Amino acid sequence: MKSLKRLLLVIFVVYLLPTFASAGWWAIQDRPGRWSEARWSSAHILPPASESEEAAIYVFSATTGGMKGAVSSHAWIVTKEKGAESYTRYDKVGWGSPIRRNHRPADAYWYSNPPQLVTAVTGTAAEMLIPKVEGAIAAYPYAQPGGYKIFPGPNSNTFVAHVLRTVPELGAVLPPHAVGRDYLPAGEFVHLDADGQDLHVTVRGLLGFSAGVRSGIEVHFLGLVAGLDLAEPGIKVPALGRIGL
Repeated sequence: MKSLKRLLLVIFVVYLLPTFASAGWWAIQDRPGRWSEARWSSAHILPPASESEEAAIYVFSATTGGMKGAVSSHAWIVTKEKGAESYTRYDKVGWGSPIRRNHRPADAYWYSNPPQLVTAVTGTAAEMLIPKVEGAIAAYPYAQPGGYKIFPGPNSNTFVAHVLRTVPELGAVLPPHAVGRDYLPAGEFVHLDADGQDLHVTVRGLLGFSAGVRSGIEVHFLGLVAGLDLAEPGIKVPALGRIGL
């Protein structure tokens, strides 16, 4: 009984307390009441595509809308071929055909929330990786209408995390508040990234862990992530994100 009480206390302190704190802070913020009132225009993070001949790949994440924004974010992928004069953006959404191409500007606000750059690859490395990224997008198993579930997944973060695991050369994982990122496609229980450097073990994205060069050490509980970032020292706090040391 003492062990159970200690476990429940750990769950409360590590996972629920930050979540409740984030929800309370979020509830008092001034934010759009409906999607039609939100800002979806470019945040002007990226330069015009025509300014550079270089190929590029970007992954963005932004806090989402409604009360979901207290604990979760939305991620997407942007690519630019060498010499291209425009970017190509890929998102997964919860209506119609799930995988959307260029339905928003590449670096747009999401529900009025500014995007954060998760990773960027440019130049020759991006040229080599764009076909792999596009192949991973084409192979995503939940790309048909109906292939979206907000919790525990597959959702927008499940889609981007799938690409990051399939193309580990991108060198990134989604932030801790990207709920759905740990949902493994095709009912997988264990997944080793293509380069063998990150291991993921999960029960439908609800309970599990990740460990490796990119993930550091993570423990997942009901879509919430707590852990340590070892590559860039920091802690991963449920609902709040990564805090650098």
